[in-house]
Amino acid sequence: MKRVELKHIVNYIKNYKKIDSIFRVDDTVLKIVFDRNNVIFFDMTKGNSYIFKKESYKVSKIYNAPFDIVLKKRCSGALISDIELLDGNKIIRFELFLKKSYKATRSFLQFEFTGRHTNIIITDEDLVITEALRHIDKSVSYREIQCGLKLPVLPPIEHKEEDILIGDIDKYLYESYSLKEKRRLIQIKNQKLIATQKKIEKLLKIKSTLLKPEQLSNKAKTYQKEAKLILSNIHNLKNYQKEVELLDFEGKKVKIILPKEARTPAEAANTLFALSKKLKQKSKHIHIEKENLNSKIKYLESLKNIIKNAQSIDELNLYFPRKKQAGKKEKKYDSVENFYYEGYKISLGKNEKANAYLLKNAKMSDLWMHLKDIPSTHVIIRSDKKEIPKNVIEFGAKLCVKFSTTQENSFLVDFTKRRNVKVIKDAKVNYVNYDTIKIKN
Repeated sequence: MKRVELKHIVNYIKNYKKIDSIFRVDDTVLKIVFDRNNVIFFDMTKGNSYIFKKESYKVSKIYNAPFDIVLKKRCSGALISDIELLDGNKIIRFELFLKKSYKATRSFLQFEFTGRHTNIIITDEDLVITEALRHIDKSVSYREIQCGLKLPVLPPIEHKEEDILIGDIDKYLYESYSLKEKRRLIQIKNQKLIATQKKIEKLLKIKSTLLKPEQLSNKAKTYQKEAKLILSNIHNLKNYQKEVELLDFEGKKVKIILPKEARTPAEAANTLFALSKKLKQKSKHIHIEKENLNSKIKYLESLKNIIKNAQSIDELNLYFPRKKQAGKKEKKYDSVENFYYEGYKISLGKNEKANAYLLKNAKMSDLWMHLKDIPSTHVIIRSDKKEIPKNVIEFGAKLCVKFSTTQENSFLVDFTKRRNVKVIKDAKVNYVNYDTIKIKN
């Protein structure tokens, strides 16, 4: 933020008398409640810090680091004795007074909007550091920020900025967040689109290298023929030979390169027989591998469409759930994608085989979803024998639509308990006692 913006905000905050509560809602975001119900957020991201207002902010986790403990101890419930914007710097300093039954403490809370050294520093009344959001070692900066040290003074800098007219500060702070989020959304969208396209290109490259069934079959026949020739001439071959030239069964000369790992002609023949058998099997199932790749590419193409149409970062994050922490590993099926919404696990099949897998492994109380009268992915919402909320059902239905079609239209999604779904064959089913929800794509 510019210093002139901070100047207006400081004058605005001077109207408040008390910090009722102060705590982190994200790694670098502080929520401060002034005078009971006036909420202001301070985002202290390095090089991108700013102050904003927002109707609600989803708390990512509960923070209990030493910084958070000292912040609560010295600042929560404190009266504001003074607030100032330090001369020549983009630093806001609160002077706080906290009176408790057994003693009173005076503290300073300092927000430093200083580029890569952006920080929040808490000191005692003598400006000795008690805690900081970021501890800075003297090896990386001349201005060391460590507990127990006197807070070094930053020399003033001349800020050549024209003053700006801000009428409604409340509106300005709300718009500040909105504008920042729009820019951030565009940036995150671009990053995810690039990453998703790279995955698509990788799969397309693998697909392009797949041989046709007849090519694999011909190669298998060649290996089998070579193995038979080696066995029929094994008495004339030496262990040290890397390649041999033999007459085939029609009297034609054939050059055979022996497998590198084979130590003897007999081992070479066995290896070639094994390769032949493997290629025969692969020629029969190559269509399955191709279908699997196609389903993954289709899924990623749908994901690209979702990224482009996402209206907020929160919405975007729903389709890119955080990875499970170490120690919380779960069995992953390659063609099943798992999402997590409001504490519920929602699984989606990328192809018919994955849909069949979901049907087989779902519990009878889980919720099953499918587009009405249209081929689509199957979706399972794990219920854990609880009543699934309407908003979770709606999100599951959205997933079903978004990953089944790219058409912009309204679609009906049928859903029922897994116990009401009868599998006819693989992922083909009949179902009863279902409800239907309408979803706009």
